Amino acid sequence: MDRMRELVDILNKYAYEYYVLDNPTVSDREYDVLYDELVKLEKETGKILFDSPTKRVGGEPISAFKKHNHIERLYSLDKATTEEEIFAFDKRIRKEDESDVIYTVEYKFDGLTICLTYEDGKFVRATTRGNGVTGEDVTSQIMTVKCFPLTIKEKGTLEVQGEAIIRLSVLDEYNKTADEPLKNARNAVAGAIRNLDPKVTEKRRVEIMFYNVNYSSERPFSSQTECVEFLRKNGFKVHPFLSVCRGVNEVMTAIKDIEINRKNLDILTDGAVVKVNDFSLRKNLGFTDKFPRWAIAFKFEAEEITTILNDVIWQVGRTGKLTPLGLVSPVELAGATVSKATLNNYGDIMRKNIKIGARVLIRRSNEVIPEILGTTEITEDCKDVIKPTVCPYCGATLTETGANLFCPNPHCRPRVIAKLANFACKNGMNIDGFSAMTAGQLYDSLGVENFSDLYSLDKEKVSGLEGFGALKTDNLFNAIEASKNVDFANFIFALGIDNVGKKTAGDIAAKFRDINGLKSATIDDLLAVEDIGAVIAQCVYDYFRDEKNIEEINKLLALGVKISAPATQNKEGVFGGEKVVLTGTLSKYKRDEAAKIIEREGGEIMSGVSKKTTLVLAGENAGSKLDKARVFGIKIIDETEFENLIKV
Repeated sequence: MDRMRELVDILNKYAYEYYVLDNPTVSDREYDVLYDELVKLEKETGKILFDSPTKRVGGEPISAFKKHNHIERLYSLDKATTEEEIFAFDKRIRKEDESDVIYTVEYKFDGLTICLTYEDGKFVRATTRGNGVTGEDVTSQIMTVKCFPLTIKEKGTLEVQGEAIIRLSVLDEYNKTADEPLKNARNAVAGAIRNLDPKVTEKRRVEIMFYNVNYSSERPFSSQTECVEFLRKNGFKVHPFLSVCRGVNEVMTAIKDIEINRKNLDILTDGAVVKVNDFSLRKNLGFTDKFPRWAIAFKFEAEEITTILNDVIWQVGRTGKLTPLGLVSPVELAGATVSKATLNNYGDIMRKNIKIGARVLIRRSNEVIPEILGTTEITEDCKDVIKPTVCPYCGATLTETGANLFCPNPHCRPRVIAKLANFACKNGMNIDGFSAMTAGQLYDSLGVENFSDLYSLDKEKVSGLEGFGALKTDNLFNAIEASKNVDFANFIFALGIDNVGKKTAGDIAAKFRDINGLKSATIDDLLAVEDIGAVIAQCVYDYFRDEKNIEEINKLLALGVKISAPATQNKEGVFGGEKVVLTGTLSKYKRDEAAKIIEREGGEIMSGVSKKTTLVLAGENAGSKLDKARVFGIKIIDETEFENLIKV
């Protein structure tokens, strides 16, 4: 039993680091070895400790949900959508207390409210909110969730409240292989928990973000900040953002911070929650029939809405891949009028049961073209989306690879335009002012099709194009000339090799140093580059085995393109061995400039904060990456410290 106790404590510690802190200290393999040892001991002894991690697996399906009455009512929140409504809320609060009230502001997660009950430190029950008085017992389902403790150091009876969520990245991964894709994260988590089979819950990787102690028989809490700190110290997963605000002006600042930074979150949010921090003031304020008078939810503009799908057209990209685009009846969504929404491929259309004339659910986030999540209503007048057999632009017979359709014609107009635009973009040859529209004009009027054609343009002919006056023409030719001096990583990206993005291009450039080394690279050579797998290696290898591609590269070099080798990395530099994330806006450096300095001084640039990150350079308006770095205890420097380091 001593060894079992030891194993349970160790494994629970590792699970806390992994699921709550997002900062694992051991590998999955090391965890699995200890877990298997525990399973073996449990089988041998026939005993399972109360807080054993082996209990957190999907058990047998249940026949029905039992009803359960909450000890304290779980209230919903009154809502505000304007700044004026928040000021009115504050005015009502200050009728009770005329001083500047201390408020807390937190994210409002869009999931399913869950209440956990503990008796003398042991988890006994999980329920949904239900009508606030009575919920459904979902203990079997919540036992599969690993971001809360089974035991805590607290006597008596305790109820804690949180929001069950499914991360957007988890939902995307799930939908890639699901027979029936889930429409959105809110529906996904509700379906996972209100499902009679706990194995469904386990498969969807539900998490819970805790934010409230709903009832305590032993401990008199005095504030929201005290509650949150209690939850955090006892191993419950708590989001790191909690803004303590003196007065309504600070509240509005915090709400605006959330509205900006939530776009970087991997969690579905729909607002901010404002609460009076002091519990004695809350008691004086009391409740209405529906809401607490001491709290309010500020709701942001909706990011999801339903509308009618009028048609589906097919777009052709640089690689020839056809992507379906839905034309929908215009609706206002997240501050914009939306009339188009994307679908991934024909397989996506079939899985989501998309039909012309159907009512569909669309989502817009991060200011990108919305995506059609699924169908909400189909009538008998709806029509199937016809799978194309020929390219809608050039008429070539389409090929099919997996779930995707491709136009095989390399001269197809949209393919050429996308290829040229990618070549000229900032991460490529950086031809300032060159756009897809410019590429289209040059293709249509002057037959520009290859990269090398840009470096042998006739200036007089270009100046005769619509919209090309003397100044615009001069600017274009100056930008083309300036682009002839290019970093190796940018050149690789500009070529448009399948599956090679900015980071991969940089990794390849650092490994092979020049174009000749890359031309002669074998599959094994490419696989030796960190983060390059078999698919990318094969794409790069095949690209440099195509004689037309080699001929085009040689033409570019003959026309004066000079490729600069990557700066030699000083592994002993001030950032030697550091894995660095940049976030926010720097005043003296562009993000790319700072990144190059860090790489030159031995550091490695990472796109997001993870367990591997060792340093974060934070500028103005840094968002969720900064919050996550603070939770992980990662070293953070500002621009002044950055400058001091590179001057040493």
